[in-house]
Amino acid sequence: MNKEYKSETKKRKFMTTTRMIMLGFLLGAFIGSVLLCMPISLKQGVSISYVDALFVSVSSICVTGLSTVNIGATFSGLGQVILLILIQMGGLGIVTFTTILFILFRKRITLSERMLIQNAYNLDTMSGLVRLTINVFKITMLIELLGAAFYALVFVPEYGLVGIWYSLFHAVSAFCNAGIDLLGGNSFCAYVQNPVINFTTMALIITGGLGFPVFWEIGRMIRVKAGKIRGQRKMSYHARLVLVVTAVLIAAGTLLTLLFEYNNPATLGPLRLPGKLMAALFQSVTLRTAGFATIDQANFRSVSCLVYLLFMFIGGSPAGTAGGVKTITILLLFASVISNIKGNREVTLGKRKITDTNIRRCVAIIIFSFSVLVLLTVAMLACCPYDMMDLAYEMTSAIATVGLSRGLTGSLDVAGKLIVSLAMYLGRIGPITLALAFNSNKGTSFVSYAEGKVIIG
Repeated sequence: MNKEYKSETKKRKFMTTTRMIMLGFLLGAFIGSVLLCMPISLKQGVSISYVDALFVSVSSICVTGLSTVNIGATFSGLGQVILLILIQMGGLGIVTFTTILFILFRKRITLSERMLIQNAYNLDTMSGLVRLTINVFKITMLIELLGAAFYALVFVPEYGLVGIWYSLFHAVSAFCNAGIDLLGGNSFCAYVQNPVINFTTMALIITGGLGFPVFWEIGRMIRVKAGKIRGQRKMSYHARLVLVVTAVLIAAGTLLTLLFEYNNPATLGPLRLPGKLMAALFQSVTLRTAGFATIDQANFRSVSCLVYLLFMFIGGSPAGTAGGVKTITILLLFASVISNIKGNREVTLGKRKITDTNIRRCVAIIIFSFSVLVLLTVAMLACCPYDMMDLAYEMTSAIATVGLSRGLTGSLDVAGKLIVSLAMYLGRIGPITLALAFNSNKGTSFVSYAEGKVIIG
């Protein structure tokens, strides 16, 4: 009995929340790659290598959007359904998706599983977690169906009944910030001046990128003001920060795109002013790890691409479908820099104190992500001398799970495909696992050492 208890204890210590999330994405990508290799998942007369199937599977479950094959021309209806499931799993998160399955099959949610949900959403309380998960799922389905209804206004007249499937697929892909399309590999470039496609896609991307806690709180505020429920009429500190920094980044990306690309004949140049504004806004929004494009990324000027690298690296907001190091991470780090410049003893933001623990987490996440980006970029250069701008764009897009490319993806060799797949995987689970690891107090040292004096700057 004692041996069994010790064995169970060791198993629990080994299978931490972080490892379960990492293994969940890894297992999902592997199963998806095997299913996508089956002949029934491919269109008649089409074959695909396992490396390509693995690449597409990783890209789907990591909601990135990069692809080495033409999705619509390669995969059959079943294959596209498999991709949709992988995208939905990646968007909701392995923990949330698994919890939903447990609820559907009436399986009891244990304490350890509730702790997983708590860590996945980075919440301070364990009360109402299952109800929160159910509500997140319901709202996700509602938003995706609304998005599909708007897409259908364009796709059904153009493609007939197949347009219904196209509408649903792209709605899920947009909300989950995946950027995978069935339209021939050119994303939404054919719809650069179509307001329905543009604004529907942007609405889905922004909603998914805000983070589940934020748009759930927005829904609560709407119901409170409508008098349907009682509650506090003021949004939380976190939600206010997310909304402000999201608006600032979108506005900045739009203005910079207009500034650098206004007269570029290959991008915004041929469009009239309303079209320029819409295309610039879409580009700014899709950089938030969405991956859809209405303009070929290879046509943007180098100065624009350098700016886009920064926006892609930042990504979306915490606990949502977007990737990157997250908006709040960058905001807190910026607040720390400003506080140091001013000589303040504490880091403050919006008349609130930011703890040293949160600042250390932000620094760790950014250094980790940037270090992985540099190391994998060097590995790519060692394998093949790709164009530096194209490579930087590809690798930043992969590590931030964006999915935008300047045309390099299709020309990758086997080593390149594996490296980019690794980048997508690490980009999807990296910041999450770091946050969970730093939330844990296991192994905390209480030893205090003498201060070491060093020169900085």
